[in-house]
Amino acid sequence: MLILKLLAAIVFGYTAFVTVYLSFFAIAGRLRKIQRMVRFNSDTNRRIAVLIPAYKEDAVILESAQHGLLQDYPASMYDIIVIADSLRAETVETLRKLPIKVIEVVFDKSTKSKALNVAFRQLPAVYDVAVILDADNLMAPDFLQQVDTAFQRGCRILQGHRVAKNTNNSVAVLDAISEEINNHIFRQGHRAVGLSAALIGSGMAFDYALLKGIMPAVQAVGGFDKELEMRLLSQGISFAYLPTALVYDEKVSNEAIFERQRTRWIAAQYKYMRLNFWPGLKALFTGNIDYADKVFQTMLPPRILLMGSLVIGILVSSLVGSTFFFFFTASQLTLLLLTFYISTPRALVKQIGLAELLKLPVLFTSFLKSIYNMKTAKNQFLHTPHGEKESVSQ
Repeated sequence: MLILKLLAAIVFGYTAFVTVYLSFFAIAGRLRKIQRMVRFNSDTNRRIAVLIPAYKEDAVILESAQHGLLQDYPASMYDIIVIADSLRAETVETLRKLPIKVIEVVFDKSTKSKALNVAFRQLPAVYDVAVILDADNLMAPDFLQQVDTAFQRGCRILQGHRVAKNTNNSVAVLDAISEEINNHIFRQGHRAVGLSAALIGSGMAFDYALLKGIMPAVQAVGGFDKELEMRLLSQGISFAYLPTALVYDEKVSNEAIFERQRTRWIAAQYKYMRLNFWPGLKALFTGNIDYADKVFQTMLPPRILLMGSLVIGILVSSLVGSTFFFFFTASQLTLLLLTFYISTPRALVKQIGLAELLKLPVLFTSFLKSIYNMKTAKNQFLHTPHGEKESVSQ
């Protein structure tokens, strides 16, 4: 019995630390807002390369490419560049009819980092900024203008605000809420206290020469953004966040693809925790708090598992009559739910209903299966398909 109590104290002591960590940044994000950047008086625009790696994304890439041409930004100062990997011939032919650049690539094992590296080798050195989008992403009309303003004011790396472009069912609603909680805690909240925003894999803008210089070293199968974060933060390079620079992102709308996507994410999180734990610990004592904090984030459990563990703790402690652990876990769950509430936009809070609440145990199970299956993502890129006909067989 003593061993079980000690184990419970360790587990729920850790969940308490994580809950306080999340709530601290959630509150910080509420207390200090990031304002839209004001442009200096200047007629100079930066030349921007909008890079869109597209692996088997025939269902969405045409819309994304066409939509990218509608920016409120001088057409001569940016290029839409689709990196076509395993697209159908007719899709590539249609893309080539648009005023964009198309780079076709073929790999035995496709990854986003490989596709980007090929593009950097082929593109002329005429760009100042590189924007990376997913194939389903749609930029708000002023996105590039806001990116240009941020770089004019000294930014070298910027994460835009990815928001859901679909909330068509309960899985998509919960995925959208998860994204916004991440935006608030790991971007808004972190910037509020002077730490770097988290990168998210798309809707990102980089100093072109900086990204081109570091990408050859990035060989990630999955989670290339995590490897980028670790490499750049370890060098003392920080990331800005601009919540007004919107990129619309398709949210997962079925459990199978949700599980597949989270398997890739958890595998990447574990990999970069293992690779960066000791350097991150050293960074804590040498003053690189950004890097140390990023490494700590790889040790955070998925929030739905954190919430589920606390619910289980409440149930078990009430059954065995442990008043201390009941109140300890119940108070954590209360604080965690308040943290989620203040981190979620009101429009999404209003979409939470019985269907979404009933879906939580299903997604909790999906996360457990993702942990079990994460070894499959070690050497294989687990693609998340987009478009109406989502299928995990792609």
